[in-house]
Amino acid sequence: MSGATITLIRHGQTAWSLSGQHTGMTDIPLTRQGELEAAGLAPFLQRNSDAVVLTSPLQRARQTCALAGRGDAAIIEPDLVEWNYGDYEGRLSVDIRRERPGWAIFRDGCPGGESPTDIAARADRVIAGLARRGDSIMLFSHGQFACSLAARWIGLDIREAEHLALDTASISVLGHSRSRPETPVIALWN
Repeated sequence: MSGATITLIRHGQTAWSLSGQHTGMTDIPLTRQGELEAAGLAPFLQRNSDAVVLTSPLQRARQTCALAGRGDAAIIEPDLVEWNYGDYEGRLSVDIRRERPGWAIFRDGCPGGESPTDIAARADRVIAGLARRGDSIMLFSHGQFACSLAARWIGLDIREAEHLALDTASISVLGHSRSRPETPVIALWN
């Protein structure tokens, strides 16, 4: 996959991203602010009109994709969904840590949901699948899964994804080193 450029887009604001609640499989829409954020991405994404566009099936990612002007080209990719938070769905990290001191999602995962090993495997599947998609790809996804994907892209253990954070409606770019094209890099973050 040397030379490929992956544009990674996190969905716009939702009520739960605003409040800080873990939003995995709960399929909530964008807020009005999230819709404005998503529409604001269009001028930046139009530059790459030939890109293959993949989106999470969850409506917040699909809405972002559509409002950013890429909905007509989008292919649903189930593996781009957010972390399945299981018992922690809809909860705040601070509340979880009251019950489970020191909890860290990228180390501990979620009871009744996905483990870090599950997420790493899913991210690796996405990366492996990109090789057959071409050299220019856009992925519309979610915060913690996108951080996991980026960590795995550059060969890091899934735990290292805790050092990455994404704002809503952010654009990041995964690519390859100019001097060593076989070396994956995070070319632009957040």
